[in-house]
Amino acid sequence: MKTTIRWFAAAVLSVAAVGAVQAQSYPNKPVRLIVPYPAGGTTDIIARVAAQQLSERLKQPFVVENKAGANGAIGSVEVARAPADGYTLLMGTASTHGINSAVYKSLPYDAVKDFAPVTIVASTPNIIAVHPSVPAKNLQELLALAKAQPGKLNYGSTSLGGSPHMSAELLKMMAGVDMVHVPYKGAAPMLTDLMGGQVQIGFDNLPSTINFVRSGKVRAIAVTTPQRWPGAPEIPTVAESGLPGYEVSGWFGLLAPAGTPPAVLATIQQALSEAVKQPEVNKQMLELGAQPVANTPDAFAKLVQADVAKWRDVVKTTGVKLD
Repeated sequence: MKTTIRWFAAAVLSVAAVGAVQAQSYPNKPVRLIVPYPAGGTTDIIARVAAQQLSERLKQPFVVENKAGANGAIGSVEVARAPADGYTLLMGTASTHGINSAVYKSLPYDAVKDFAPVTIVASTPNIIAVHPSVPAKNLQELLALAKAQPGKLNYGSTSLGGSPHMSAELLKMMAGVDMVHVPYKGAAPMLTDLMGGQVQIGFDNLPSTINFVRSGKVRAIAVTTPQRWPGAPEIPTVAESGLPGYEVSGWFGLLAPAGTPPAVLATIQQALSEAVKQPEVNKQMLELGAQPVANTPDAFAKLVQADVAKWRDVVKTTGVKLD
């Protein structure tokens, strides 16, 4: 019995020692940061800010690679199947690790079991914006227009089943309006058509749209978070504009393959935590329309679990399902 106890204690100490060595030596080569969406969108923007900060603090390149497709599933499954050594990371979202589990009949990865959450880099509202030719100046006017012309207004989103798309579906459900969905492969093509008037309404993450709002190329109607956004306090919320209880918050977080040593996860999280405490980084994020977070792996893991459950409930009500 004593021999067994000694063996078990030695094994525990050995694992701890390996983890400590990995933390001390990590990273000793470039790290891939997979963005499962096209370049130019919010996920890509925030990933590049995070990659720059991690590269500076950990003294190795964090190289962003865009692996778009299937609402983030292609890039996500690549990371899920990568070696669990911290050298392949994912910039996951509320779509890849929440909504996808609800809207797809089959998904090539498990959002909870196949990943080790590292930290949420930033959170952001989604935004409802319209082409300047649309006569509505606020959400109540937009909903009145939609009710007067059922099925006539069209809205663009960045992807089928993405957070912006589900923001629109939740709005339609709560307001009782009928609008036609036009899905795009990313924020850039959707915004191009919104500014050109090919679609009348756009649902997007705030960071990729805010500069077009500020330049007057599109008109902001509302943000989807419970409170107004600090970086754009002039834009009202959906809840205060006539739909109390409406809430959709986007998040962007780093995830590693399941089984990645906790010491490696802690090294990355600590570096990002130090970064967002810097006033210039905080200001940069807010100007982009994002709120820096840098929470713990455990807190992030609980959020993923909660989001998967939340969106399954929403999908049961809205009926949105993808093949």
